[in-house]
Amino acid sequence: MTELEVNGVAHRVEADPAMPLLWVIREKLELTGTKFGCGIAQCGACTVHLDGAPVRSCTTPLSAAAGRSVTTIEGLAANGTRHPLQQAWIDEQVPQCGYCQSGQIMSAAALLAHNAAPTDADIDVAMRGNICRCGTYARIRRAIKRAAGERDTDG
Repeated sequence: MTELEVNGVAHRVEADPAMPLLWVIREKLELTGTKFGCGIAQCGACTVHLDGAPVRSCTTPLSAAAGRSVTTIEGLAANGTRHPLQQAWIDEQVPQCGYCQSGQIMSAAALLAHNAAPTDADIDVAMRGNICRCGTYARIRRAIKRAAGERDTDG
């Protein structure tokens, strides 16, 4: 049994300690907002927060999360209110296919937690490992700036 906290709720999970956190989240805890993309930590679709830091859950073993706090896209909202990034994603019409969006939002949330007013360069660095096959990067940048209380000046 492995004990961990997911979205503020304590869980005891019976699984191989080497099982990727992604599959624990999706299959054992039935939280399906975190997506499987590549399985090799390259695309970012599976990004969750581990003690507030963004990690690729497809290559993070359950044992690395033992006794720690995990936040998934389902846990980002508070008291039934969307996280500012979730609202900005809607307002800026970011998603096309939507598959990568939970990972994108989780990486952006980690950025804003440490940098309330990121520059374009800060956003580029923080988001560089999140791939969007639809190419909505300009919308993603606008949404991050909107959530940070800024407006994108280049349209």
